[in-house]
Amino acid sequence: MTFQQQIQQGIPSELPRPKSYETAINHAPKRKEILNEEEKKLALKNALRYFEPKFHAELLPEFREELEKYGRIYMYRFRPDYEMYARPISEYPGKSLQAKSIMLMIQNNLSYAVAQHPHELITYGGNGAVFQNWAQYLLTMKYLSEMTDEQTLVMYSGHPMGLFPSHKDAPRVVVTNGMMIPNYSKPDDWEKFNALGVSQYGQMTAGSYMYIGPQGIVHGTTITVLNAFRKINKEPKGGLFVTSGLGGMSGAQPKAGNIAGCITVCAEVNPKITKIRHEQKWVDEIHENLDELIARVRKAQENEETVSLAYLGNVVEVWEKFDQENLKIDIGSDQTSLHNPWAGGYYPVGISFEDSNIMMAENPELFKEKVQESLRRHASAVNKHTAKGTYFFDYGNAFLLESSRAGADVLAENPTLGREFKFPSYVQDIMGPMCFDYGFGPFRWVCASGKPEDLQKTDELACEVLEEIMKNSPEEIQQQMQDNITWIKGAQENNLVVGSQARILYADAEGRMKIAEKFNQAIKNGEIGPVVLGRDHHDVSGTDSPYRETSNIYDGSRFTADMAIHNVIGDSFRGATWVSIHNGGGVGWGEVINGGFGMLLDGTEDADRRLKSMLFWDVNNGISRRSWARNEGAIFAIKRAMEAEPNLKVTLPNFVDESLF
Repeated sequence: MTFQQQIQQGIPSELPRPKSYETAINHAPKRKEILNEEEKKLALKNALRYFEPKFHAELLPEFREELEKYGRIYMYRFRPDYEMYARPISEYPGKSLQAKSIMLMIQNNLSYAVAQHPHELITYGGNGAVFQNWAQYLLTMKYLSEMTDEQTLVMYSGHPMGLFPSHKDAPRVVVTNGMMIPNYSKPDDWEKFNALGVSQYGQMTAGSYMYIGPQGIVHGTTITVLNAFRKINKEPKGGLFVTSGLGGMSGAQPKAGNIAGCITVCAEVNPKITKIRHEQKWVDEIHENLDELIARVRKAQENEETVSLAYLGNVVEVWEKFDQENLKIDIGSDQTSLHNPWAGGYYPVGISFEDSNIMMAENPELFKEKVQESLRRHASAVNKHTAKGTYFFDYGNAFLLESSRAGADVLAENPTLGREFKFPSYVQDIMGPMCFDYGFGPFRWVCASGKPEDLQKTDELACEVLEEIMKNSPEEIQQQMQDNITWIKGAQENNLVVGSQARILYADAEGRMKIAEKFNQAIKNGEIGPVVLGRDHHDVSGTDSPYRETSNIYDGSRFTADMAIHNVIGDSFRGATWVSIHNGGGVGWGEVINGGFGMLLDGTEDADRRLKSMLFWDVNNGISRRSWARNEGAIFAIKRAMEAEPNLKVTLPNFVDESLF
């Protein structure tokens, strides 16, 4: 069968032969055993409902074995034989160009070059899934190959509920992931309902088909590192940045450090992913001996080198050893997946990677104890460095939250609403006031032709737009504009593409709309092929996350999720090609609600109309909320937006004289 025929077939009419478990692939760790016998039976029934009864007798023992061995039913047998990667949009079968663009993005999320655990359909973050099992993938791709522009595919946590009649201006796909009743949104609830096959953790851009490999977080981390050094009034050159995590998105950290121009030390316990990041040239050197690492860092400091050094081992050892050796760390953070602390997101110090994986599956309570013990040591070592002048910030991975729950010394001596911890979230002191409040966030696009020359052309067009806007930009956003012009000019030489021909930059509503207009005109003129627009959920409006995206909201509303819900509803009727709303992305189930979109530009007037309507709302919804929280940058930004658009009328806050209290 051809690739197109295999897509159109969906779930095969005859059972494919069982597939061997490929040990060379980076697999998800075994999940904890959480189901009782009755629930295991239910999980098997739930899995078998995708298949005709005549196959149940053969599949039942196989699925039972997967459930017992891995803690989940992945249906490995049904993994496609064709290579998984983002093909040019013209190679996908179907009646709708919009649907084809979604197929392209799904395959990009599951590409071996992009996905963290491709055989378990997990893109990044240890548990950020595109689907729960391979039957869902096969059925979804079949539906997309059949749909017209008068239908909408409804996705329930990876399960394709079906195609429903709609209209051409409706989204082609609507995605929800992990949208639990609030009282059933604890970490063990995820384990249970995911094992049952009824819910999944979509992370942010994993379950919304908009991940573009580590490039997205490279840019955000570069901006963060640059501004962190600005916070301490130091040039990055010769400065030392210490952090941890090379898997999934966090592998972008050393690359970002190189682009920013500092020395980066990034610890990682997984040998396989460390090797991959080195081969991908995302990290320059690998070190396994702490004494050798210290000597190398001192040499780099003396020579003011720009270099990234991976330490194959636990980051707690790095913080403690650097303290003993009195090695000055300028800025520090952590980007291990602490939203997922008990299932591979964070590994305890003093226990090998292999033994940790066994313990987390076979003795989860002891593993939890060891993780919390490690977090206490981790925080203690960080405190010793900050006492010497290190600027430490939480990178939104729930490090401070989980450390506080472990009893670590991370709470502020005199906590205030929104400033409960000793250290700021990077959004509180860097990204929030410097970017999000002004409407700047991670706008991204993918050239659906798959041609590098199309990407280069879009880079040039985006740069032209930004340089033109900057000529008349107010002083308040000149730095943001310049950082992104510098980024886009260096994007090609930094070799950031992994998987699809994609790009990201931080832009406000004006920049996003004007860049998208330029792209759509270039498509109409035949200069480039179709382009998929999107963004990270980690943006101005997309995410309500009290310890990350909305951590610089101080009016008490940071624990509400109105903004994210309104964001996705508004995007839906303003022209998005697909929309998604998730529970848990980035910082853990129950801790955040986040939404995203995808939009296909095809050179038509319809696309031009949709992009103007949707992109304006997608950004200004968040600026409005931030301005109502009395954030001065956001008040400035929303007033500018109202001057530019007469139909925009936003309620502005009045300030109270503090002396009245």
